[in-house]
Amino acid sequence: MNNEFVKKIYTLVMSNKLLSIILIFLIWIAFFDSSSFYYRFKLQHDIAKMKEEKEYYLTRIAEDSTRLQQLKSNKDNLERFVREKYLMKADNEDVFVIVEETED
Repeated sequence: MNNEFVKKIYTLVMSNKLLSIILIFLIWIAFFDSSSFYYRFKLQHDIAKMKEEKEYYLTRIAEDSTRLQQLKSNKDNLERFVREKYLMKADNEDVFVIVEETED
């Protein structure tokens, strides 16, 4: 039965030139054109990925803005940040950095 159905479709397509052209056009648009299903799927994936990155960067901007405001408003916070991040020290003190070794 399946074989008969395929033969009927084949004869219908081959006997009607307009139907053949439309079928070829639809196959071309669906798979080979610049706006094919694959390309659209890839674009949707890229858009979703960029939206996630946008969310991440917006939260980072908010966090960094509050941190910057804290550093500008309080000199003690600024001094603590500089000591921790850049290992700076006052003239009359020594700083020891302890690095833990990891076994690989």
